[in-house]
Amino acid sequence: MKPLNSPLEIGVRALVLLSESHPDALDLAQLALLDHAVLHSEEFDGPPSLHPDLPARSGELGLRRTVLEQALLVLIRAGLAELEADGTGLVYRATERGPAFVDILEAPYVLRLRERAEWAVHQWAPDTDVRATTRSLLAAHPSSCEGHRG
Repeated sequence: MKPLNSPLEIGVRALVLLSESHPDALDLAQLALLDHAVLHSEEFDGPPSLHPDLPARSGELGLRRTVLEQALLVLIRAGLAELEADGTGLVYRATERGPAFVDILEAPYVLRLRERAEWAVHQWAPDTDVRATTRSLLAAHPSSCEGHRG
């Protein structure tokens, strides 16, 4: 199993994001972009990034969606998240067990991840057009974040 950006690692990050947004749900596009923003938060005028800036990181976003879907299935099977349909399509939501599970994780990386998830969900995301920002990140150079309105 590859250690970086594996379904397990992305699943933990997704669960942290879903727990931070709980009880609100997030769709796959929101989760993928929030995951990117959490890892590269400094690029979006947030706290220091969790992962280093690499020249090819703009390609991460497109590749992450497939692994993210696998990771979300693991979370659903474990009873930590659920998939439901709403008026906009399919969305994911942490179950009551999800935030409780995140609360027992004590690794320094997870603590930094939780801080950035709080920033991303509550400060950055409300002023962000998810689809425009995703298009911008996929089409432009890695430091582009023109879809952000804040």
